Amino acid sequence: MPGSKAVLRAKAHLAELTGNAAEGLSSLTRTRDGWRVVLETVELERIPHTTDIMASYAIDLDSRGELMGYQRIARYYRSDVSGES
Repeated sequence: MPGSKAVLRAKAHLAELTGNAAEGLSSLTRTRDGWRVVLETVELERIPHTTDIMASYAIDLDSRGELMGYQRIARYYRSDVSGES
């Protein structure tokens, strides 16, 4: 399965598991068994939007795009540009 399809499958899995749509792609890595996709999503919308609570999720897929695991790896404010969680 090509990486572009892995991203689409990971987005679908994330939406199903969390109820949140992916807002961005941070990382796509080929693994021995498939793919690891890191997606960004809004966990809590606030006003102003710069104070939204964002989250990064690592989604592990096998070579057919089936979910092998997922984990929230970071939470941060949208305006946080420091790179620290």
